[in-house]
Amino acid sequence: MATTRIARTGWEGNLLEGKGVVTLATSGVGEFPVSWASRAEQANGKTSPEELIAAAHSSCFSMALSHGLSQAGTPPTRLDTQAEVTFQPGEGITGIHLTVKGEVPGLDEADFVKAAEDAKANCPVSQALSGTTITLTAGLA
Repeated sequence: MATTRIARTGWEGNLLEGKGVVTLATSGVGEFPVSWASRAEQANGKTSPEELIAAAHSSCFSMALSHGLSQAGTPPTRLDTQAEVTFQPGEGITGIHLTVKGEVPGLDEADFVKAAEDAKANCPVSQALSGTTITLTAGLA
């Protein structure tokens, strides 16, 4: 069964001085202020589209890696994933770097890296972002 998730943004003003609020409507877990300055300069307590993409990517990747490891008979005890989405004004998103450290009993480093590369290639968010260069650093904790 397909699912649809909804987020909304209300924006006021022009790009440079304007501001908005992103609402995670489906879950209802929060509203997050957003502005051009938070995107192109310092966050200053506000989010950006790139930070939201990083959140989506790190969680999707973690789920895919956990699933792949479990399917292979080596379920993880813990995965810590960070996604760094780089934004260059005038160019857009120029790259995404995933870093994952895992605790996986019975698995060696090479097999963990291989599983992480597979998750990077096959998680739905990676696939949706396939027009962007995605790199990975993976290792056991």
